[in-house]
Amino acid sequence: MDIRALSHQAADRIYTLARRTPLDKAPLLSAQLHNRVFIKREDLQSIFSFKLRGAYNKLKLLHETDPPKGVVCASAGNHAQGVSLAASTLGLDALVVMPVTTPAIKIDAVKALGGEVIIEGASFDDASKFAIDLAERRGFAFIHPFDDEYVIAGQSTVALEVLEQLKQDDLVPDIVFIPVGGGGLAAGMSAIIKHASPDTLVIGVEPVDAASMTAALAQGHPPTLERVGTFADGVAVRRVGDLTFALCRDHLDGMIQVTTDEMCAAIKDLFLETRVLAEPAGAISVAGMRRYVAEHGTENQTLVAINSGSNMNFDRLLHVTERANIGAQREALLAVEIPEVPGSFLAFCHAVGHRDVTEFNYRYDNRRRAHIFVGLRLTGGDQEKEHIVADLAKTDYTVIDLTDNHVAKLHLRHLVGGSAPGLADERLYRFEFPERPGALLDFLHAVGITWNISLFHYRNHGSDFGRVLCGIQVPDAELAEFQSHVDELGYAYWDESDNPVYKLFLASH
Repeated sequence: MDIRALSHQAADRIYTLARRTPLDKAPLLSAQLHNRVFIKREDLQSIFSFKLRGAYNKLKLLHETDPPKGVVCASAGNHAQGVSLAASTLGLDALVVMPVTTPAIKIDAVKALGGEVIIEGASFDDASKFAIDLAERRGFAFIHPFDDEYVIAGQSTVALEVLEQLKQDDLVPDIVFIPVGGGGLAAGMSAIIKHASPDTLVIGVEPVDAASMTAALAQGHPPTLERVGTFADGVAVRRVGDLTFALCRDHLDGMIQVTTDEMCAAIKDLFLETRVLAEPAGAISVAGMRRYVAEHGTENQTLVAINSGSNMNFDRLLHVTERANIGAQREALLAVEIPEVPGSFLAFCHAVGHRDVTEFNYRYDNRRRAHIFVGLRLTGGDQEKEHIVADLAKTDYTVIDLTDNHVAKLHLRHLVGGSAPGLADERLYRFEFPERPGALLDFLHAVGITWNISLFHYRNHGSDFGRVLCGIQVPDAELAEFQSHVDELGYAYWDESDNPVYKLFLASH
């Protein structure tokens, strides 16, 4: 297979539907990583993904040589959209088989482009088997998402554009980072880049829980992984293609694997750089670039990362934002046990200081001690976190670093609290106060230490107001005095002592 000749033929064929996407300078990432960073904006294709290139190249060639009755494909979304749009443009029927894990945004997009969606299988591989059988039964052409020379050639046109665009600035890429799922994009791009610029390093990037190309290169043939993670659904492939494996084996300089947290951090990086929400498979190359630079100390190089798509399911945004700061070492999660004596809670807050608190959960356990779960925004990464832990340990607090604890990240931050058996006179209040650095500490000073705080939950929602849920022990005889004090604080507040959620899950019984 002469991928170079096929690539130039594809370039002559695809631009009636696909577009030449920008190669944008990334000043924020360049400054952070001390390199010249460029982002190839395949998220700006009409279907928000590079997959249109390969799909249209294949379908247009079929249409010109041996027009099929219709086409069938299997895809988690982006290839499906490319096939649907290409088929609609060429007047062909398209049947699209999608696994049950496919985000709704991609299913809806395929339908809007004219594809008939069939949901089948728990993974891409299951959907693919069904689609191949369906194509045979219907007499349609099966359009493989990556293991087809004309699909690969269509994807390879990304590399032709990158090289041409950098040449306009008298640059050649030192390292190019490419997302890898089935391997079509990496296979095509690496073959073109290594022929035109042999000294350029081409690095494939995969999720740690879907590293099918890494396994193939290590074993010398493509194995079928038992299971893959589906967070980055666009690259969640259990087995890479035979054609793509051969090209990647011959032209890739290496593979790098990244975590879900690192992908979330990269989504945030791309948003800050471009104001576009990349999907995990689109941002994975930036995550790989960050990891590579950190591991190799790379400086003053020209780096290119491919943003391969932005078909982000809106429902994932909460998960992404919660994990992004951890993935970029921008948040520490700590569990702290402190003695429960008058003023101990405020003393702990002084120990934390005026650091930016992202989350704060406190619960008195009625055994003269209290448990705190706290999130702190970091500006100095792991080194800063180590200093914080050491400073807290000096005060004789018991401190456990939960930053990399999956139970804490996924579950504990939503569960902390609970009831405190035998706790007397607890009342529950909800407060709002203007959000600013140090606002939480100012709030605690205002509340004072006259009454014992027995429960405390604060979370920085990224809004203008901080929101606190606070349990305070106030005997009936002191209620009027407490009420007067709270009124004088000037904060918006609500008495939630009769709230059924409090009575069912938090109040002592």
